Amino acid sequence: MIPTEEVSARRKEIEYKLKQEELTLSFIKDSLEKSDQLTKNMVAILSSFESRLMKLENSIIPVYKQTENLQRLQENVEKTLSCLDHVISYYHVAKDTEKIIKEGPTGRLEEYLNCMDKIQKAVEYFQDNNPDSPELNRVKSLFERGKESLESEFRSLMTRHTKPVPPILILDLISGDDDMEPQEEMFLEHLPEGVLHDIIRISGWLVENGRNQDFMTVYFQIRSVQLDRSIKGLKDHFRKNSSSTGVPYSPAIQNKRKDTPTKKPVKRPGTIRKAQNLLKQYSQHGLDGKKGASNLIPMEGHEHDLRVKHLSDALSDKHGPAAGRDDVFDIEIDAYIHCVSAFVKLAQSEYQLLTDIVPEHHQKKTFDSLIQESLDNLIMEGDNIVSAARKAIIRHDYSAVLTIFPILKHLKQMKPEFDQVLQGTAAGTKNKLPGLITSMETTGAKALEEFADNIKNDPDKEYNMPKDGTVHELTSNAILFLQQLLDFQETAGAMLASQETSSSASSYSSEFSRRLLSTYICKVLGNLQLNLLSKSKVYEDPALSAIFLHNNYNYILKSLEKSELIQLVAVTQKTAERSYRELIEQQIQTYQRSWLKVTDYILERNLPVFQPGVKLKDKERQMIKERFKGFNDGLEELCKIQKAWAIPDMEQRDKIRRAQKTIVKETYGAFLNRYGNVPFTKNPEKYIKYQVDQVGEMIEKLFDTSA
Repeated sequence: MIPTEEVSARRKEIEYKLKQEELTLSFIKDSLEKSDQLTKNMVAILSSFESRLMKLENSIIPVYKQTENLQRLQENVEKTLSCLDHVISYYHVAKDTEKIIKEGPTGRLEEYLNCMDKIQKAVEYFQDNNPDSPELNRVKSLFERGKESLESEFRSLMTRHTKPVPPILILDLISGDDDMEPQEEMFLEHLPEGVLHDIIRISGWLVENGRNQDFMTVYFQIRSVQLDRSIKGLKDHFRKNSSSTGVPYSPAIQNKRKDTPTKKPVKRPGTIRKAQNLLKQYSQHGLDGKKGASNLIPMEGHEHDLRVKHLSDALSDKHGPAAGRDDVFDIEIDAYIHCVSAFVKLAQSEYQLLTDIVPEHHQKKTFDSLIQESLDNLIMEGDNIVSAARKAIIRHDYSAVLTIFPILKHLKQMKPEFDQVLQGTAAGTKNKLPGLITSMETTGAKALEEFADNIKNDPDKEYNMPKDGTVHELTSNAILFLQQLLDFQETAGAMLASQETSSSASSYSSEFSRRLLSTYICKVLGNLQLNLLSKSKVYEDPALSAIFLHNNYNYILKSLEKSELIQLVAVTQKTAERSYRELIEQQIQTYQRSWLKVTDYILERNLPVFQPGVKLKDKERQMIKERFKGFNDGLEELCKIQKAWAIPDMEQRDKIRRAQKTIVKETYGAFLNRYGNVPFTKNPEKYIKYQVDQVGEMIEKLFDTSA
């Protein structure tokens, strides 16, 4: 049972809590009532504010709309006035610009172009808005007049400021690739900077606004004439300075050149011309058979250039003023080679200039037209050279092929640059140079083959043979011709390859070319050897025939050894050098047999045996007399005859003399020792005319007319 006091305490506690809750509820109720009253008051305030805003909006919006409409009306009025001013300005364009258009663009190009822009806009306005307006015809007429003035100004600027490039500058431009430092690369200023700027502005305007391409025709016509005149000026420069030994350059450029290494002078075809002179003499005097043997004696032991000079000087003595004509021809060849290089360099420069003036899609066509005249002239001149060479070949003047060699070599060297310059031009333009190269190769190959055939078929005429057995002019000419090929190995090989139809020819290479040239040289040498053998039979004396063959074989061998010909021959004939040495030795042995008729008189095997102290019989004394007399007469006769013979090579001459002297002195010495003291005659001085040393001295004078 819970105690009564505790129950009573709990009841009081509960009653207290209930009173507290009632108080709290009463407070909350009062608070809610106050909050509700505040809410009602706020709603009333907001409702009043909203009502006032509605009244304000109803008052302001009409005013705002009126203001907006007024602003729009104002803008429309301003735009209308602006449009009216703009339209009215078109009616004043003709009046405002007519004076400037009539006076032309000279001296005020930018102002003039601005006027043309205004006129063009006026034309476009009237065409779109009032095509029947008389103002349209006026501004159109003014526009056409202005466009014509621009075209006229373009032509005038191009004509007045386009000048041929001086020859000295062209030569510097050609040589600049080798002589100049990279940062010193030469550029030609075809037009002054200010003029070029005006021309570019005019051309740009005509393309963009004038829709006119006539100025491009004017451009390429004027520049084409300038290009052709520049190249012709270079050619005239070579003619006027034909006496100069070198190619002159401008002092300004010369001072910029590097001191080392110096530029190798442009190789002039003078040596080729000397060879041409000799070959022409050969073809006229040798093949035609109208004149006697040449007095040209190649000097063994000298360098090639000295030998050529010797031969050329001898030829000049015979032909006189012809040498001057040949020098002129040298200049023509040299000029043509330089003109080809000049064309490439000038064409490159022209294309660079053209790209700033002519629209991109018209550049290739305009450039093609620009270079046509100069290119055609170059090709035509090359064709004339080929035509002259063909006519010369028909006349058996094979020197003409030597003219083609330097030109063809240069054309092939320049072909990559040609192809690059002509890239994008018409096919006909691109094919002109390859066509000329093919024509030269065909003509050159024909000349080479016919030359080889005529070497073989040169007639065996007695009056055309050297009486002293020296080197035949056919040999010297043939070797000199072959030596000229050394500077043009690839060119000559390409000539020969152009006539080949084998699969090897289709896969052309420098090695194949070298083999073809080696084969050709061997063919010429083989034909020459056959012809020399045939010619040697013209001599009645076998010894002179042997000397003749010896001299020619030795000349061939020495010439091959002194040049690169021997290496070239060895490509297909490994034993050529040994073969010639064997041939030379064979002819020496043949020559030595001519002395047998002298030494046979005094050979011991042909004499009877004499007993010492026994008196000689008359028959024996007579035999000894005959042997001495036969030896003396034979020695004198051979020395007299062979003294007039020639062995130009000092080394070979001494060798043959020394060998013969040894044989004869030994044989005669033995004979003299045996019979010199035998009493076979009362007048021994009549038969013993020479001592051994005297015989040696006589033999030492062989092959020497001055002894």
